[in-house]
Amino acid sequence: MISKPAGFTLIEVLITVAIVGVLAGIVYPSYLDMVRKSNRSDAKVALSDVAQRMQRCFTAHSTYKPAAGTCEVVDKVTSTGITSPEGFYTISLAAGDHAQAKYVLKATPVASKRQASDSKCTSFTLDQAGVKKAYTNSTPSTENCW
Repeated sequence: MISKPAGFTLIEVLITVAIVGVLAGIVYPSYLDMVRKSNRSDAKVALSDVAQRMQRCFTAHSTYKPAAGTCEVVDKVTSTGITSPEGFYTISLAAGDHAQAKYVLKATPVASKRQASDSKCTSFTLDQAGVKKAYTNSTPSTENCW
């Protein structure tokens, strides 16, 4: 009786490793894109939260720029910016005359976090009228970021 050796040959192992390598090369970048896309919600949540707090301040004082110390959110957003809940973005006042009931909040990625490598939607804005925009660098993004 002749017995066949059990196990895999070197060629079979190398082919399997090559297939796994090719699949990983395709899947991993897609995975990273999906992670970046899901982390964009951090900017959206933070912008909505800050806008809501600014609206409360406006309701109480009839201005987005009341006396210092009256509305904490306005003081924070105009000085150092507000970090988003997950820490991927910083919310700042990008433009607008917030004393005249106009403002534009801007969410930009924190440089040391993984969202800084998001090349499709590099920043988000939200104004007092609820207009939402996303940008790739300084041009409007063609992606569906919001």
